[in-house]
Amino acid sequence: MKALSKYVLAISSIFALWSCEDNIDVELPQAEAVVVIDAWINDKPEPQTIKVMKSISYFENTFLPGLNNATITVEDLDDGYVYAFEKSGEDGTYIWEPDANKSKFGTIQHSYKLTVDLGTARYESFATMNRVPPIDSITFRFEKGNSFFPDSYFAGVYATDPLGPGDAYWIKAWKNGEYLNKPSEINISYDAGGSPGALVDGLVLIQPIRDGINPFDQDENDEFLSPYAPGDSVFVEIHSINFDAYTFLNEVIVQTDRPGGFGELFAQPLANVSSNISLDEDTPGSAKVVGMFSVSAVSAMGQSLDPDNLPVAKE
Repeated sequence: MKALSKYVLAISSIFALWSCEDNIDVELPQAEAVVVIDAWINDKPEPQTIKVMKSISYFENTFLPGLNNATITVEDLDDGYVYAFEKSGEDGTYIWEPDANKSKFGTIQHSYKLTVDLGTARYESFATMNRVPPIDSITFRFEKGNSFFPDSYFAGVYATDPLGPGDAYWIKAWKNGEYLNKPSEINISYDAGGSPGALVDGLVLIQPIRDGINPFDQDENDEFLSPYAPGDSVFVEIHSINFDAYTFLNEVIVQTDRPGGFGELFAQPLANVSSNISLDEDTPGSAKVVGMFSVSAVSAMGQSLDPDNLPVAKE
């Protein structure tokens, strides 16, 4: 009987706690909207895009509204050429198209000035198109399964950082034509390593960077899948970036790849990431802006996992 009484008391306590739950509606102060400029440009022979938007409330579940009244130019500060970005049919999107004068955007080692004029405010930013190493090769390797992974095929990209410290890269990958765009799949490198200060200048990209082109997907039972299977393809681009773009992407990783659960208590608080765009000093007022202007040189290569020539596990 005493045990039954304890059981009934425990159940009653659970229902009492359950019934005490309250819904809490968090009312955040209405922040002033800021201009958002997304200007990642590269030297691939294709149209280049800049987006100009306006921020919205934290709890609004929608896309950022575009600003369609901007005049946008990017000036080459070394040869004086001006790239004019024209309004497209997509909200807040402006495009520069290659033509007979310029078959692609930019020149390596040239510096550029972005100007975004909204009439009531004008914004500017500066960036240099840095050098990019060619991709030497993309290889596959086979590893026998363990307690974390099944038998798996992994891909690796090989490139050698040029001599001279201070180069930074964004390594992008596509599996079977699908871009790997999860926060955990943002793959950036400083020289041949993961961060400034490491003695890796002029070396082949270190293994964590080489292996950053592998997707780590899970099945319905939360078990990891082999990143690649026979017949799969991978396409890789290396984009040269400035240090401010490297910092921006590093902060994006911290802000978006959250640990969740108990670990979230010790995670870095959410905050706006760095921006290299500012209000023109001749513009009156204090209209705020966030975003990034980056110009990149790109090297690229693709490879398939040949079913007739599969790698074997190393002994």
